Amino acid sequence: MKRLAAGLLCLLAAFPAAGDPLKVKVGMLREPHSQETLSILDIPAPDDGLAGALLGAADNNTTGKFTNQQFETVDQSLDENADVGAAVDALADGGVSFIIADLSPDRLLAASARAKTRGALLFNVSAQDERLREEDCRANIIHVAPTRSMLADGLAQYLIWKQWRRWLLVKGSHPKDELLAQALRNSAKKFGAKIVDERIYEDTGGGRRSDSGSVQTQRQIPLLTQGAPAYDVLVAADESEVFGGYLPYRTWDPRPVAGSGGLTPTNWDASHEQWGARQLQNRFIQTFRRLMNARDNAAWLAMRMIGEAATRTASNDAEKLRLFMLGKDFSIAAFKGVRLTLRPWNQQLRQPILLSDGRMIVSVSPQEGFLHQTSELDTLGVDQPETKCKLQ
Repeated sequence: MKRLAAGLLCLLAAFPAAGDPLKVKVGMLREPHSQETLSILDIPAPDDGLAGALLGAADNNTTGKFTNQQFETVDQSLDENADVGAAVDALADGGVSFIIADLSPDRLLAASARAKTRGALLFNVSAQDERLREEDCRANIIHVAPTRSMLADGLAQYLIWKQWRRWLLVKGSHPKDELLAQALRNSAKKFGAKIVDERIYEDTGGGRRSDSGSVQTQRQIPLLTQGAPAYDVLVAADESEVFGGYLPYRTWDPRPVAGSGGLTPTNWDASHEQWGARQLQNRFIQTFRRLMNARDNAAWLAMRMIGEAATRTASNDAEKLRLFMLGKDFSIAAFKGVRLTLRPWNQQLRQPILLSDGRMIVSVSPQEGFLHQTSELDTLGVDQPETKCKLQ
């Protein structure tokens, strides 16, 4: 009993005294999202991403009532020409030590450089570029968003499990489409699929919805996919959202579509309800009157990671929380069937990849039979022996 009483006293002593809560300010640094989507159902809401951070802060404050901690979200929006360094300074001047960043890769690196001088820690919730975790990795960026290679590997594992090994790859004409196409090529090689042919869909401009009617699309897609060698599945690389959504039911041969259309790999989907996810979905809908998307979920998860680490360390010091999150004692529940941890070599969050058809979750990767000596989640994306990251 004496040992138990002493342990409780030590635990209580770790938290601030009543009436003097430990305050944790978290900035949400975000740039505008394109309103040009293939489907009107995908037009971003004004609070896209921010809503997830707000819900995460509310969840943290539920626990904070007992641990005497307070979590606050500070929104900082950027237009196309805004100075990201000045935005980081404005947040830091307001007492923010943690920044949830919904930024392009180059802006994320610029924010990291300024945040380093201010002692702030960033959480990347949208940029999927591999280089941010490899040759351009930074010690003050935690990556919550999955990489393209994690998404591609999650999809590839399922296609291999289905014995759909022959792929027709159709990619867009923009640079980031090529990045996704290369991730898919790497996944095919990694898991034993064969890309039998590649086709390019040229973006000729114009409004994605207004100038691409069903009659025009119905003629274009069959011609694009006509005469291909025998294949099991068409895999699309269309990160620019120009044509991927048009592929299902329009290809020359009756084949399934995956990648940027049809069966899509993602970190979160509004149809996900397993492992208690429905209660998170319901709380989000009740609060914001819309569905939770992948960016919302990543921001929510980033906020929850901050909350969990702050609670466990009884601290709001950015470096102390970062080191704790990289340690063996840290994990976070995310309604994905397993507790998530960080890869210490590049600070990427390990996570299952959901495969959605837009209405339901078809499967979840890693798939059965894909084994790893440390964690099956490390079969998704770049593993430690292959990393080029040298944290700085």
